Amino acid sequence: MKYKIVFIIAIFVVSLLFGNFVEIADAADEDIAQQYAPTFYFEKDEKSFPVDISYHIENSYLYEVDSDNYETSPTAESIAMNTSENHYLDNQIGSVGDDNIINDYQSKMNTIGYTVYVRVYPTGARTIIQYWMFYAFNKGTQNQHEGDWEMVQVVLAAGTPTHVMYSQHHGGQKATWDQVEKNGDSINVYVSRGSHANYLRSYSGVVGVANDLVGDNGKIITLTDYNLVMLTNQSWLNFAGRWGEYGTTEDKAAEAALLGQAGPNGPMFREDGAMWSDPLGWGDGLVQADNNIFILELILYNFVIIFIILTIVILCVLLFRIYRRHKKTGLGPRILSMLYIDGLNAKSIGNILCIVGIIIAIFSLINPWYEISTDIGISGYETHGMANMMTIDGINGIQVQVPGLTGTIPMGSFTVPFSLLIAISLLFLIIASIGVAHSKNLGKKYVYRGIRLFIPIILIVIIILALSAIPFESFADTGDASIDIGEVIGAISGSPFVGQQIVSIPEVEGQVELQWGFSLGGYLLIISGIILIISGLLEFNANTSFFESKIIEKKRKEIKDKSEKPEEKPKLEELVTEEDKKRKEK
Repeated sequence: MKYKIVFIIAIFVVSLLFGNFVEIADAADEDIAQQYAPTFYFEKDEKSFPVDISYHIENSYLYEVDSDNYETSPTAESIAMNTSENHYLDNQIGSVGDDNIINDYQSKMNTIGYTVYVRVYPTGARTIIQYWMFYAFNKGTQNQHEGDWEMVQVVLAAGTPTHVMYSQHHGGQKATWDQVEKNGDSINVYVSRGSHANYLRSYSGVVGVANDLVGDNGKIITLTDYNLVMLTNQSWLNFAGRWGEYGTTEDKAAEAALLGQAGPNGPMFREDGAMWSDPLGWGDGLVQADNNIFILELILYNFVIIFIILTIVILCVLLFRIYRRHKKTGLGPRILSMLYIDGLNAKSIGNILCIVGIIIAIFSLINPWYEISTDIGISGYETHGMANMMTIDGINGIQVQVPGLTGTIPMGSFTVPFSLLIAISLLFLIIASIGVAHSKNLGKKYVYRGIRLFIPIILIVIIILALSAIPFESFADTGDASIDIGEVIGAISGSPFVGQQIVSIPEVEGQVELQWGFSLGGYLLIISGIILIISGLLEFNANTSFFESKIIEKKRKEIKDKSEKPEEKPKLEELVTEEDKKRKEK
């Protein structure tokens, strides 16, 4: 009996000490989590913010793929019992095809507030602090789906912060502590509109995986604005299914994944679980932030402002030249020299062709220049027609994406408004033609602008040729076979102008059809460039004046005046005598 009492007391003391230790550890974790808690900067048009997962669960049914079973009132505890990937939560308020979920969230946002989940994970001499954010809806440029899980993490070595890692779609970016913008120890996180990818700068996203729109001109959420919830012993973490609409059958689920419409996996299962089980390994595999890239992003982010300033400067220079031309030679009766059309002659035909070339160039700006498309014919993974892998046009620049099992995977983007550049260049051509008196001078301008229209075409060919150097991974991995993107891209680079290829996958009795080449906009751009060059050569060969300049008119008037007053003309002998005097003086 005595031993039993001692044993009970010992258990009580140990449990008391252990309990105190756990409480102390939890308190320490909370302190460190609050110390580095992020400050979130959102773009002005963002409509979805970090929210407690209860909002999503309470409005969802829990479905099972290829089954009639579903739960109408799931809870955090009940979904935790589903540890297979074939379950998903489907928000009943709306779907991926509408904004009903966003609108409902907006109406309740002020009531339910903001929530950020945190996990403190010690590993060896390092400690990783992970901040997980759940968004009710993802309305990105590449993907649109219910639910969205994103994460940023801070790495401590011996209690000192050394690195951060920010999630971005299927990858992310890592940076040293010195590269991070901070408020004290609170890291700044710039969240892209719709997709909620996390960036290190407010002007990032322009050069990135999905052409994200980032800014610090919207809502700012700090630690005092959101609830920081520790992820210790949260039962719903075990839910292995999708946090959003997925598909009632395997075929529909695969289609949703390929179209980027599948809900995401939860924290423990993001990126095959690597973000949770091996956060350091996941973080080390991310792209390292580069200060030079920050400068490039800053320039591109402010490209429109910079472009407007340069346009104004160039326009002022042009107007000054036109003013000098006006003072020196005049501007002629038709002002625009490309309007001198007076018959079937080289001069007139050249101007007509120039006007036609400008019109064709304008049409080229609103059509795709180059496209690479694929049609996947593997059972369960069909794209149901041609899906764009890469598009190049004058408005959106370069957009690259690859269909994969976890969704449409953005591989890169480079947004430069080529259309704006070309349109302004054509406008400057029209302005620069004001008052040009001789066809040779105008012809040079036509040829120069025509050659410049070939620059985008040359850049496209260079880009396609350079694709073969990018280490693409396989995609559409069915478990039995996969498609080697590197091999496919190699075929495209080998014939950049136009091509078609069918890749057979005998293991799964399927095939992938690829088509690539210049599209309507590209051909129109080439045609307009050729027409402008021809028009310039015609003007150059015409070698004629459009109108008499002021100098010619003045000389003509002087000759006429002298011819009308012959008595004022100097005699030849007088001119000779005067010339002899000057020669002797020298």
